Amino acid sequence: MRKLLLSTSLLLATGFHVFAQSPGKKPLDHSVFDGWQSVAGQRVSNDGKWIGYVIKPQQGDAELIIKDSKNTTSVKIPRADTIKMSSDSKFAVCLIRPFYKDTRLAKIKKKKQSDFPKDTLGIITLGSSAVIKVPAIRSFKIAEDAPVIAYLATADTLKKTSASDTSKKAVAATVAPPTHDGADLSVRKLKTGTERTFKYVTEYQVSKNGKWIAFAVTAPAKQKETTSGLYLFDSEKNTLKRLSTGRGNYHNISIDDAGRQVAFTAEKNPEKALVKSFKLYYYNAAKDSAEVIAAAGSASIPNNWAVSGDSKVSFSKSGNNLFFGTAPIPKPADTTLVDFEIAKLDIWNYKDDYLQPQQLKNLQTELKRSYPAVIKPEETTSKTVQLGSKAIPEILIAENKDARYVLGVTDTGARVAAQWEGSTKQQAILIDTKSGNHRLINTSMGRYYISPHGNYVLWFDVKDQAWYCYTIATGQKINLSKSTGTKMGDELNDVPGYASPYGVAGWAAGDKAVFIYDRYDIWRFDPATGDTFNFTQGIGRKNKFIIRYDQTDPEQKFIPLKEPMWLLTQNEETKQWGYFRKFPEANNQPEKIIIAPVSYDNLLKAKNADVYIYTKANYKQSPDLYLSADLKKEIKLSSINPQQSEYNWGTAELVRWTTPKGYQSKGILYKPEDFDPTKKYPMVVYFYEKLSDGLFNYIAPAPTPSRLPISFFVSNGYLVFAPDISYQTGHPGASAVEFINSGVEALKKNTWVDAAHIGIQGQSWGGYQVAYLITQTNMYAAAWAGAPVANMTSAYGGIRWESGLNRQFQYEKSQSRIGATLWEKPELYIENSPLFQLPKVKTPVMIMSNDADGAVPWYQGIEMFTALRRLGKPVWLLQYNGEAHNLVLRQNKKDITIREQQFFDHFLKGAPLPVWMDKGVPAVDKGKDWGLELEK
Repeated sequence: MRKLLLSTSLLLATGFHVFAQSPGKKPLDHSVFDGWQSVAGQRVSNDGKWIGYVIKPQQGDAELIIKDSKNTTSVKIPRADTIKMSSDSKFAVCLIRPFYKDTRLAKIKKKKQSDFPKDTLGIITLGSSAVIKVPAIRSFKIAEDAPVIAYLATADTLKKTSASDTSKKAVAATVAPPTHDGADLSVRKLKTGTERTFKYVTEYQVSKNGKWIAFAVTAPAKQKETTSGLYLFDSEKNTLKRLSTGRGNYHNISIDDAGRQVAFTAEKNPEKALVKSFKLYYYNAAKDSAEVIAAAGSASIPNNWAVSGDSKVSFSKSGNNLFFGTAPIPKPADTTLVDFEIAKLDIWNYKDDYLQPQQLKNLQTELKRSYPAVIKPEETTSKTVQLGSKAIPEILIAENKDARYVLGVTDTGARVAAQWEGSTKQQAILIDTKSGNHRLINTSMGRYYISPHGNYVLWFDVKDQAWYCYTIATGQKINLSKSTGTKMGDELNDVPGYASPYGVAGWAAGDKAVFIYDRYDIWRFDPATGDTFNFTQGIGRKNKFIIRYDQTDPEQKFIPLKEPMWLLTQNEETKQWGYFRKFPEANNQPEKIIIAPVSYDNLLKAKNADVYIYTKANYKQSPDLYLSADLKKEIKLSSINPQQSEYNWGTAELVRWTTPKGYQSKGILYKPEDFDPTKKYPMVVYFYEKLSDGLFNYIAPAPTPSRLPISFFVSNGYLVFAPDISYQTGHPGASAVEFINSGVEALKKNTWVDAAHIGIQGQSWGGYQVAYLITQTNMYAAAWAGAPVANMTSAYGGIRWESGLNRQFQYEKSQSRIGATLWEKPELYIENSPLFQLPKVKTPVMIMSNDADGAVPWYQGIEMFTALRRLGKPVWLLQYNGEAHNLVLRQNKKDITIREQQFFDHFLKGAPLPVWMDKGVPAVDKGKDWGLELEK
């Protein structure tokens, strides 16, 4: 019935537009969304000869396509994605998903998760169209340096506990995780096709060289054929060895890079134990079985602490260091308590580091929190060195994990101030992995980095607005920014808080240099001496090019010295994108490759060949996949969304104007493809901070989470204007008026803008500005405010429920831009609160305010609605049940997209009112009638 109703409503909602549209291409309608495609999951083989990518509709069945680099052969695998290719470039492995219709039917029938359709493993020999299929697979892993895969069959799995689940049952399951039976694990050599299968496997890991596969077995308690434990399979010798015996939970299996050591955590407590403490096990080829090398009571493990079963276990690059986590042993649940006889409450204390909502939101995270420790497993006399602690909870470890020191970062003692500061002072403490000794090196606000080889500590001091580098071996601290002669913090910062840095491009191999951004250019610093070099030779600032390093290998840990750096560049004035190229140690000017009216994304390089794949798009052109050796001569691999040519699309252009106070501003103006300057067009103004950098972005037609679906509205005969906004501290509302209204006034000078039919739309911060604008002007014929703050005085002390954070920092230091407390400058809170000026409103307004909004308090929308209703103003409120700040469920996104079109069509095009706007939908009809039909 609902499907029929929505289908009918779609026709009614779009019928007016079909009638009003001039002959030619048809406008987009709500039926096109599900089939609109995107390119995802692209991969290129190490030799550069094969490319795999997924063509994915918004809803429905995807398709994996594998092509050769000459684009002459193509293999299509329906419903497949998650492709990985073997290191020898001979094989591809993928997961083939169930038919969308079958999964949908299982949801309709409310089947148990174990009865849902299962994924299928696909194995392809590159160059062949044959696909080996293995049904009912949960996951697979492929060796990094060998054509060996392991894949695990599906099994009944325990439901994962959500991070904010505070129930007694959830807490008990975290401190005493139940065991569950495993499933079949198969190990296959791709070259020969030989395979071996093992029963009741729960977890597994494959060594980089593909020789060792370590896996945990949890067999049913009553069967006698298979023994529970941790096993090691040697795929070269085809031998199996049991490293540890016993039923329990085995987690965090790790194999070192050389494939000669194994470590894991395990607990073998009785199933009904109220607390299950883990132990750290270690094995190498010289041992008969895995040994416990760390556990509760071990030397250097703090009293009443144990090894954590929730912390990752990892070897250093050399294999000499083994990192793991420890944690306090949790209190067991008191099973003598009777639920209905005990008080249930949250106790807020002003001395708490974190407010109760934040503590509860992070409860599961805190129950699983661990503190890093290290041990040298091959040294028989080695003891655990505890690195992290409750006082120093965050530990930064150098990428290769072989460095003598790690970096501890803590804000202990300064956390309360985060309530209004938004950030805290952090102490940086070097910790010796041999002795555990501490060395305090700095205290400031900002983020710390440790170099990949562990020789340096880098940070940006927000107060000084400078980058500092600390040499660990000598204790020397250098101000890197001092010799640049330029600002390294955001030059356009318009919030009351400190300007943020532009960021770090990366470290060169061997810690030889660090590359850091300013507004336009990249600087290369010698971290040992502070020697400074403008790596991009100032061409960024000179030409207003914003230049950033584009990492072509997602697994890359540092910048290779013998490979060129690809520098993604945007022209700040024209918004065009392109690339420069330069080697890390070179001192010449970067080589210009291309600057064009397009946007680039996902640049990937073949590991062993000069072959690149990337997507390229603009507003008119879908982001298709391309292949090139130099980004000049290219091969187009995909051609998604051919149906776009049937629809009235649009254009995007940059517009500029001067505000009343003399500020220069810019924005994007979108026009229908069939734009005729002799006609008048209604216009919707959409805004959120600054959007003009997205001039060449493709905007796929899609149901909106609450923003304006720009391409949809443009196709249906609207102009859409997206102005940039800059802000003055203390006056965010007036700033919106300054930039938005002046931009609209500039466009109104064009005869093709229908000045009497202009609407505004904004979500979140944009929703607030919609609410404010309609109190200052009557030029807008309709306004749509998504999740607006209407009353800053009541919102100031509220909670962001998705994080548990208090909202004070937003007003004092961040986006809301008041720059003072409520009691210091109450007049600013009142000035900027639409609520106090609502009697002036004459614009019809739609509010979306959802009852599970975790960012803006739900009551803000209610305050605005009830005030306007009290004043007799035309106002509506959409409250999506259980929904977030931005809509998550697709059915709700589809619903709001229909309503948004109906709302603006009525006020800006004269279309009939829908029933829900005219008469409403009574609560007794909820779930039966959506009111989408248009009145006659």
